[in-house]
Amino acid sequence: MTDLFPPFAPDADEAKKRLFRPVSFRVIVPNMITLGALCLGLTAIRLAYEGRWAPAVYAILIAAVLDGIDGRVARLLKGTSRFGAELDSLADFVSFGVAPALLLYSFSLSYLKSIGWIVALILAMSMGLRLARFNAMIDAPNRPDWQKNFFTGVPAPAGAMLSLLPLYLFFIGVPFGERMAIIVSLYTLVIAFLTICTLPIYSGKTLGSGIPRSLVLPIFIVTVVFLGLLVSFPFPVLAGLALAYLASIPVGVRRFRAIERAEAMKAAAMPEPDLGEAVSDDLAKKEQTGDVSGV
Repeated sequence: MTDLFPPFAPDADEAKKRLFRPVSFRVIVPNMITLGALCLGLTAIRLAYEGRWAPAVYAILIAAVLDGIDGRVARLLKGTSRFGAELDSLADFVSFGVAPALLLYSFSLSYLKSIGWIVALILAMSMGLRLARFNAMIDAPNRPDWQKNFFTGVPAPAGAMLSLLPLYLFFIGVPFGERMAIIVSLYTLVIAFLTICTLPIYSGKTLGSGIPRSLVLPIFIVTVVFLGLLVSFPFPVLAGLALAYLASIPVGVRRFRAIERAEAMKAAAMPEPDLGEAVSDDLAKKEQTGDVSGV
């Protein structure tokens, strides 16, 4: 009877099956950068709750820098993934939607009580809708190549930095109190509208595609000067950048319309194919090959 149920002894030489497939480190690196941006966004929320507005602005600014890096690192390392894209969107919603809204509410919108909270909600929800639309447009198959140089609406990182303009002005010395809360709320609504509108916003993705050698050293010098000014006078520089960005929006829209008209005129000037000539050419080819069946 003991032979009917022999004891089971596993083979020592049998390879153990892995429960999970190994993941390449080049795929993990961009996600680590994204998680760093997410941590900074959450830290900005805590700092806003504590009333430490300047460090909260710095946290959101660094999160925006990391957000611009993670995608490029993923493409450089060939570590792009659908998981990374979804994680990036969730991190952007926290860092550029929730954190700026709560920071503005703590800074000024709280004077308006429920109305100020509704404005903060509109800003956060607009960022979420903007990110959802961006994800839906990633795989748009019929989008012309020239349109890839333009965003549809203000991107989330830029929208977050624009929404914090009242804080930049406050740290420069502009007084903000209870009377200014209405102006801050109206400005916040304008930024929320710009994030979800369909205005074409120039992205500048092709600026670095080809740089003449004669401009390399001047670009280095300008970069060093800009970084020095940003470190020494952060809030005046941020305020100037925000105002310059807002002023560039109409210029980008006009540029988009001009290119769109030029492309439409080019398409209209192209001669339409003559169906009669196409049929005759097809018949000639078939006669040469001896295949005239079905004619």
